[in-house]
Amino acid sequence: MTPSDISAEPQLGTGTHPKRVVLILLIFSIIMMFAAFTSGYIVRRDEGNWREFDLPASLLYNSLLIALSSAAVQWAYFSARKDEVKRVNLGLGLTLLLGLAFLVGQVGVWSEMVAGRTFFGGSDANPSGSFVYVLMGVHAFHLVTGLVFIAVVLLRSLKYQVHSRSLLSIGNATIYWHFLGGLWWYLYLFLLLNH
Repeated sequence: MTPSDISAEPQLGTGTHPKRVVLILLIFSIIMMFAAFTSGYIVRRDEGNWREFDLPASLLYNSLLIALSSAAVQWAYFSARKDEVKRVNLGLGLTLLLGLAFLVGQVGVWSEMVAGRTFFGGSDANPSGSFVYVLMGVHAFHLVTGLVFIAVVLLRSLKYQVHSRSLLSIGNATIYWHFLGGLWWYLYLFLLLNH
């Protein structure tokens, strides 16, 4: 076999679009980051000087908002597969609104925590509160990136560029948004069970 024969052989790929591969790598890196944060939470809690406090009840409402937004983006994706462009736009718009409502709710949660004298830093801060702020804050940052992603797909949809023959962008946005929703539910249950 000569070198020219080797180059003539067809190369087998993964069959996955490079943008999907990048998304999967991004998701795995975020998983590793939050695994480190939650592991650090458990280790630091066991070292002592850990003040227990009640989590705001509004965290449950925020969790329901993120679940509803996940349902809305899935509806948009299914609508795109059927070329129902108006429903795609409506589903993506609902996802944006519910995602923004979640972020506003998180600001409310942080306000409740401050009112309950649980701070992020300073002389009154305790590691327990700081960890909760970090977990919620880093998730909120990723949720903002998800909202930008959804907004870009919505703009493409408004230009009739999202349909049954062009599903990559809405498919990636749907995967990422479901991941963010699942990550939030993991964090919420983690905090409930380890608090």
